[in-house]
Amino acid sequence: MKVSLFITCLVDQVLPRVGVKTVELLRRFGVEVRFNAAQTCCGQPAFNTGYRREARRVAAGTLELLEAELAEADYVVAPSGSCTAMIRNSYPELFASDPAARERAGRVGGRVLELSEFLVNVLGARDVGASFEGGVTYHDSCHLLRELGVSGEPRTLISAVRGAEFVEMERADGCCGFGGTFSVKYPEISAAIAEEKVKQVERSGAGALVACDAGCLMQLRAVFSRTGSQVRCMHLAELLCERGAQTT
Repeated sequence: MKVSLFITCLVDQVLPRVGVKTVELLRRFGVEVRFNAAQTCCGQPAFNTGYRREARRVAAGTLELLEAELAEADYVVAPSGSCTAMIRNSYPELFASDPAARERAGRVGGRVLELSEFLVNVLGARDVGASFEGGVTYHDSCHLLRELGVSGEPRTLISAVRGAEFVEMERADGCCGFGGTFSVKYPEISAAIAEEKVKQVERSGAGALVACDAGCLMQLRAVFSRTGSQVRCMHLAELLCERGAQTT
C-alpha cells in the first residue's frame, strides 16, 4: 500500500519528531510513504478566523497537490485530526459556489485519513509492538472527536501498548484551549482552559499524556513546563514507536 504524508504546518515547524515517528510507524506495516515537499498549509488558520477568500486560495493549492498525490497513492495520511477535518469537512464548504471544485474536494477528502483511523480502520492495527512502562491518559482533540468522530481508535492503540496502563481522565473530551488563532486572540481564556485540562491530567495519576494533534500538545506542554510537572506529553505516533521501559 502507498500513502502520501500530509505533514501539517505545526508538525513540520514545531514538532518534526512526530513526522519522523509517523513515517517509522507506517513503514513498520510495509506501507510505502511518499512525501511531497511542495505542500504548504491546509488553510485552516485563515478559515477559522473568517478569511474565507484567503483560505480558499490556500486550499485550492493544497487540493491540487493532494489530487496529484492520490494519482500515485492509495490514501493521504496526516498526524492531525484538525487538518484532516479541514480537508475532509471544510473544503466542500469553501468551494460551495464552484460545483466542479466542490466535487473534487469531496473526492479527495474521502481519501484523507488521520493517522489513528488509518492504522485501525484500514490496516487493522491493534498491537503495533510498542512498549511503555507507566500510566497513560488520552486527550480527545476537538476536531478529531467532534468533526471526524474518532475516539475509539486512539484508545484501542494505546490500550494495546505493552506495559502501559491506560487511565481515562475526567472530561477527556474537554478542550485544551488552543483553538489555533483563538489562543492568540483570547490568550487569558485559552490559558485558563489549558490549566483546567492540566489539572484533570494530573488527577488521573498518569505519567504520560497522549494526543493526536500538535496544537493540543504545544498548548499543554507549555503549561506543564511552567508548573514543573513531570508528566510527559506525547503524540500518539511517538508513543507507538516507544520501546522498552521508560521513566514516567
